[in-house]
Amino acid sequence: MRLWTGATASGLATWALPFVLGFAVLDRTLTATDLGLLLAARTAGFLAAVPVAGVLADRHSRRGVVLWAGLAAGAAAPLIAAGLGRSVLLAASAAALAGAGQGACRPAFQALTAEVVDAGRRQQANAAMTLAVRVTTLTGPSLTALLAVFLDTRALLLGIGLLWLVAALVPGPGAHAGTRTEDAPCAEGPGRVSFLAEFADGVREARRHPWFIAGLAALTAVIATGYSATGVALPLVSRDEYGTEVVLAGAMTAYTAGALAAALLIARWRPRSQGWTALAGLAAYGFAPLSLMVLVHPVVVMAAYAVAGIGIELFNVPWFTATQREVAPDKLARVSSLDFLLSYGLAPVGLVLIAPAVDAFGTQAVLAVCALTCFTAPAVAALVPSARHFSHRSETPSGAEREAGGAA
Repeated sequence: MRLWTGATASGLATWALPFVLGFAVLDRTLTATDLGLLLAARTAGFLAAVPVAGVLADRHSRRGVVLWAGLAAGAAAPLIAAGLGRSVLLAASAAALAGAGQGACRPAFQALTAEVVDAGRRQQANAAMTLAVRVTTLTGPSLTALLAVFLDTRALLLGIGLLWLVAALVPGPGAHAGTRTEDAPCAEGPGRVSFLAEFADGVREARRHPWFIAGLAALTAVIATGYSATGVALPLVSRDEYGTEVVLAGAMTAYTAGALAAALLIARWRPRSQGWTALAGLAAYGFAPLSLMVLVHPVVVMAAYAVAGIGIELFNVPWFTATQREVAPDKLARVSSLDFLLSYGLAPVGLVLIAPAVDAFGTQAVLAVCALTCFTAPAVAALVPSARHFSHRSETPSGAEREAGGAA
């Protein structure tokens, strides 16, 4: 429960920052250009910190990485508040620090979950984690807008800092803090291995699992195309084709509602072919851009996004659980950092490219490519033999997890 509370607080703080900075644009404390600079700085901090945190979380205590990452992000919030309207450089530097704290938390929380929760209950734990994220996404805008009636932007930023303190201080220690193997290098001393060598060791561990490489390639392709269609094409289609923002709001709400339902389902459901089921769920995101290609009833668009939301959680939870189960414990944080670095790191590239692509080739052509990529990338990944169960072992993971849970 302490781990879940800390992860939920970090998720809420991560989501809230760009939303609160948007209020600063509305009250003219920030310009739109300044907002773009701050969000870019946050993304740069995130991407820079993820691989570093993966190495540190395998080299040292995962709990310690969560602590210092949360404290760094918490300290960044009042610095952003101090820089608003006074110093863009200070605010951007603080945003980069906030992004670094957010990025450092991700692989550490993933590895810490494997330490705290026994193997038989990790799928439920991961479902609970993602459920908290979806509830936050669904209720966060209303809550933040309500608070904005009574509090100014700087006060809201201080609230984000308090959330990061919860994320830093509340989670308990892992059951096996310090999971490095006996011959792993110490943090100090003449035998210390370089950061690049340790990260490369994590990459080699990832390559030992063909299902992971194939699944990560499919996930990266779907996020870079499907998410980009949602972020750029959906608002344009909602405005130009339907003449209302209702389609945009309804589609995003339906997506979150679908993800919530799927998180509740996958907490208990153990499909026999877990990997194939997860990849089929990932491919379901293709219905989102597909629904935007022709003018259909708004309910059809919302239904397509609900299906996409269901599918993404049917992928996420088994994916995280399989990674925690299959990857060597002393390399788990590094492999997780590689996951976040590629899947989320390349998402901004898709967002940057899709608008010029729409101008050059037209909305329908770009959406067709996005939908085709979302459908075919997971299908190709499913052809990898170990992808069926997200495991190189012959027995189904669900049976192995039940045995591990019983032993625990």
